[in-house]
Amino acid sequence: MNGAASTLADLARFERRALIAGAAALALCVPGMLADPAQMLRSYLVAYLFWMGIALGCFALLMLHHMVGGGWGAVIRRLLESGTRTLPLMALLLAPVLLNLPKLYLWARPEVVSHDEVLLHKTAYLNVPFFLGRTAFYFAVWLALAWLLNRWSAEQDRAGIAAARSRLQAISAPGLLLFGLTVTFASIDWVMSLEPHWYSTIYGVIFMVGSALSTLAFVVIMLMLLSTRRPMSDTLRASHFHDLGNLMLAFVMLWAYTSLSQFLIIWMGNLPEETPWYLTRLNGGWGWVAAALVLFHFALPFLLLLARENKRRVRVLAGLAVAMLAIRLADIFWVVAPAFHEEHLKVHWLDLIAPVGVGGLWFAYFLRQLRSRPLEPLEGSL
Repeated sequence: MNGAASTLADLARFERRALIAGAAALALCVPGMLADPAQMLRSYLVAYLFWMGIALGCFALLMLHHMVGGGWGAVIRRLLESGTRTLPLMALLLAPVLLNLPKLYLWARPEVVSHDEVLLHKTAYLNVPFFLGRTAFYFAVWLALAWLLNRWSAEQDRAGIAAARSRLQAISAPGLLLFGLTVTFASIDWVMSLEPHWYSTIYGVIFMVGSALSTLAFVVIMLMLLSTRRPMSDTLRASHFHDLGNLMLAFVMLWAYTSLSQFLIIWMGNLPEETPWYLTRLNGGWGWVAAALVLFHFALPFLLLLARENKRRVRVLAGLAVAMLAIRLADIFWVVAPAFHEEHLKVHWLDLIAPVGVGGLWFAYFLRQLRSRPLEPLEGSL
């Protein structure tokens, strides 16, 4: 068995293990769902948003690479393309949320809306049919763009034609614009509307930056696993990891900048309809999670990624990437869970199991997509 075939066999083995782990975790969730359906949906939403963020981040980074080029994007291109092809699965996995909107969203409960002036005022936008229609539109845009990007990439591999590269570049600029708009509205619909009295104009940007950071951490881990296997072992260099480390540093700083900007604007404005969002998340034990985010989502990664040698040492960078994924999950939990547990910090066992269940299915499907094409682009500079 040659090197490439051995790598594919390893990926197939990892795929089976991920599928088994995901199925087992979801089976463990069944008793929790029967005992407390509302809590199961809350935990499931956090898990879904985490893994959906990685899929969407693959989308953004792929189009960015097609626009600007560079060796950093060439070595992760197949990983990013495989991530975009998981969007059909993510559309299917959103069904439990869409079928149980009243259990999660206040605006989906007519008995609540009828006695709330703010919700009555927002009814034209926050209503179930329009919400479902917008969600269908978001996925239609993402799936169409993903189909074109992957189709033209395959044509480029087969024929090595410059026209395919030109089309990929041409679609990526408007594609990023459409991506920004749709992801902004999706984050408002799926997450911000959990607390419909509150709003932030920078919310979508923070969600996109966090998604890109999650994706960078994920692809660094995958590259570390592939770096000892052919054909990637013949291609990967310390400079590739250095470039990805620089990108991680940039997005760590961008996340900190946008998050701090939102906090300062709302806190200094001191408006009664805005500050309670932060008051909830800084009291009752939630403040400890906020402190952990400041330390482990920004301060520590920032300091570690400043050092050139840390970005060129594969295991050090991959270890940081694992920690980054963990803190990204904590960040999403900190944003979502206080909408249901305002009084104090509460971590349910389903909050730990649901991400494994959704992640196992997503990762297995991702690996299947990754095995379906050569691990390296056949045309273009690495």
